[in-house]
Amino acid sequence: MLDYVRRRISEALADYLEKAGRPYTPFSVTPIRRLERIMLPGDILLVEGDSRIATAIKYLTQSTWSHAALYVGDALGPPDNPRDVGMLVEADLKKGVIAVPLGTYRSYNTRICRPVGLTDDERRAVADFMISKIGLDYDLKNIFDLARYLMPTPPVPTRWRRQMLALGSGDPTRAICSSLIAQAYQEIRYPILPNIRETSDARSKEILHIRHHSLYAPRDFDLSPYFQVIKPTLEGGFDHRELTWYEDTIEEEETSP
Repeated sequence: MLDYVRRRISEALADYLEKAGRPYTPFSVTPIRRLERIMLPGDILLVEGDSRIATAIKYLTQSTWSHAALYVGDALGPPDNPRDVGMLVEADLKKGVIAVPLGTYRSYNTRICRPVGLTDDERRAVADFMISKIGLDYDLKNIFDLARYLMPTPPVPTRWRRQMLALGSGDPTRAICSSLIAQAYQEIRYPILPNIRETSDARSKEILHIRHHSLYAPRDFDLSPYFQVIKPTLEGGFDHRELTWYEDTIEEEETSP
């Protein structure tokens, strides 16, 4: 009975935290078709969310990004809806691990982070790992895991904010951070933000230590020196001379006979 009550309370908290919080204003939204043209399997899409829990994550990590999803392209086969081009696999607080189309984030600020130097087989391995986790549920039994986000901007010293993401039982933490994606890259031994130390001998070699996957947040892929930030407008062959400015069209209308 106690477990049932705890579960229902946790589900109610999850519903509350998933609802939109503060008014959201997108500043630079990339058209979905342009994203789909340039994204590769294994690319990570960072999203600036607008939910209550997204506000808390952005505050605690001191970052624009509150969510991360991994692009798997057409690895799941043809979509039911032809408009659902380019699929992502992500971990959702309430639904667990699911696949969603790129269009899910058509009205959000996003950023593409791309691992450098992967072979096609390695990209496929990362995508396959994420796909294999689809359907995985997340345990919401620990109310504390969710209750800590009821205050979107808790008065916590900056140096301790990041640790708040790792508190609790861990399952809801995995659902709202980038833990699953970090696990996928650790499977192919690709670095994100490893602990680095230098040897003291004459060769001075860097030794990388894998950081536990539960400690990663969306911004870490943006900060990582091993991931390249891809800007779709520039990837498409940008030429500022070809731009049409609003002021120019007004001037042409005024000077036309």
